[in-house]
Amino acid sequence: MTVTAQSPARAPHRTYSRWTALVVLCAGTLMTVLDGNIVTVAMPAVQSDLGFTGPGLAWVVNAYLIPFGGLLLLAGRLGDLVGRKRMFVAGLAVFTVASVLCGTANGQGTLIAARALQGVGGAMTSAVVLGMLVALFPEPRAQARAIAVFSAVGAAGGALGTFLGGALTQALNWHWIFLINLPIGLVALLAAVRVLAPEDGEGLGRGADYPGAALVTGALMLTVYVIVGSGDREPITTLLLAAVALALFTAFTVRQARAARPLLRLRLFGSRLLSGANAVQILMIATMYGFQFIGALYLQRVLGFGELLTGTAFLPAPVVIGVLMLGLSARTVGRFGAYRVLLAGLVLILAGMALLSRAPADGSYLADVLPALLLLATGFAAAMPALTGLAMAGAREEDAGLASGLCNTTQVVGGSLGLAVLSVLAASRTEGLLARGAELVPATADGYRLAFGVGAGIAAGALVLAAVVLRTARRG
Repeated sequence: MTVTAQSPARAPHRTYSRWTALVVLCAGTLMTVLDGNIVTVAMPAVQSDLGFTGPGLAWVVNAYLIPFGGLLLLAGRLGDLVGRKRMFVAGLAVFTVASVLCGTANGQGTLIAARALQGVGGAMTSAVVLGMLVALFPEPRAQARAIAVFSAVGAAGGALGTFLGGALTQALNWHWIFLINLPIGLVALLAAVRVLAPEDGEGLGRGADYPGAALVTGALMLTVYVIVGSGDREPITTLLLAAVALALFTAFTVRQARAARPLLRLRLFGSRLLSGANAVQILMIATMYGFQFIGALYLQRVLGFGELLTGTAFLPAPVVIGVLMLGLSARTVGRFGAYRVLLAGLVLILAGMALLSRAPADGSYLADVLPALLLLATGFAAAMPALTGLAMAGAREEDAGLASGLCNTTQVVGGSLGLAVLSVLAASRTEGLLARGAELVPATADGYRLAFGVGAGIAAGALVLAAVVLRTARRG
């Protein structure tokens, strides 16, 4: 099977292997995934240069994640209307321009606004990739191989971003973690225009639920804002903002029930398997993303690692994830079943976070970080494909695209909320100890231990939820 680079009416004709098209799709996805994590190691440099507060620093990440997660469903729907290739190419263009704006930012507001624009471009690109991939590989065996490659790129890319962020920050400066996207984005953009087959969408006349998209995006953004800034506000203000966020979620639900063409069909949540899998995913991704953020800060601010050494310290994770996902995950799920493999993966994630919750102020990488890192990477490589399979098994065939978009959205929601909760807890504990006269490094380490302990509790919640809900849902 080949992919036509130009429409049949144009000459000359030129064809490309569908595996070449997969490379282009993976390249676009890798760039957006990397950017969600590449800033982690550069956080201290960004904070020092632009004067961010501790809780405010989390917005450098959240400003990207929230529009990314909030717009995935709308971007997927628009891709159906205008054509998935058009949406993918436009997303790459927006993302590349926003990356240049991030790299040239010299103030907090400019950087956060540019990161939000990056999130918009990332949502436009990511929302349509899985649909394009499934169309390219309709045969079950080829599709399974393609999805395995795509999943490995996405999973390993997050951890690989930590390494690249450290290398670029130390070798040059933090601006280059964004500017490097300019040549990559231009190459990916040109390749996408030439390699991906054009397709006609349903037409904008079919409509999309723009009010619903505005409601859910506003609700998600306000929720994370409430969590991130809770330590700097009066409790009554936090409660009022939380009530507004809940009202927006409620209005979104009502809107979806009444809209002629809803952004998210509520009947999807009638599947206990789909709903349960997405709930487990929120908790699991919250744990993993919190680990990446807090773990990088622990290495730098407690163990004294530089940016490059911190990035190198995280490098075993993408190696383990890539090897296990490509070589073992499909066969392991086939032999033991997705449910058992998921539980085993969650147990490993819980064990890794529990080990980190004991990391001392005078710890070492080999004894206190690396064993936990390997447990977390192995657990994630086992749990993620199994969880995705369970979620998609709970959707009807006609709802597969929406179910895929929902899975992407809950990943981003889980990551942003996990980052917000754990970063606030760590900062609050450290500030409290410093106010009582504690030394900086021990106080900082204690704050991170608290965050890791709460992360272990979140992982335990994911394990219990999966063991109870997914077991009964699977039987049903």
